[in-house]
Amino acid sequence: MGIRRAAREEALKILYSLDLSGNDQDESLTELAEREELSEEIREYARRLVLACREERTTLDTVIARVSEHWTLGRMNFIDRNVLRMAACELLYIEEIPPKVAINEAVDIAQRYGTESSGAFVNGILDRIAKDRAMEIA
Repeated sequence: MGIRRAAREEALKILYSLDLSGNDQDESLTELAEREELSEEIREYARRLVLACREERTTLDTVIARVSEHWTLGRMNFIDRNVLRMAACELLYIEEIPPKVAINEAVDIAQRYGTESSGAFVNGILDRIAKDRAMEIA
């Protein structure tokens, strides 16, 4: 498993926990920093994703909701919602990640941790976000 994939999975665990608990505290990031079995690169990218997702959560949720026909964020399961936030964050704010990579990684993670339909659901929403973003840039 690559460094960024491992970091994304660690970030998902933290975002899921924060979302489930309704807590926005930094204990999870402290615990991440103390996990010696993870490389510094994994810890740093996971931390970067979590912080960016928290900082831009309102914007990310607005963008996701805008393209999610017939789905509110509250109706989405916790895994799908947080995979979408994480990947949308990469699409919108982390320029060194190509959109195709962000989407493929999110779909793979959603398939691994979500439901049977999570991969297709995440793919559809992220594809629309990426297309909208490309049109804004053009």
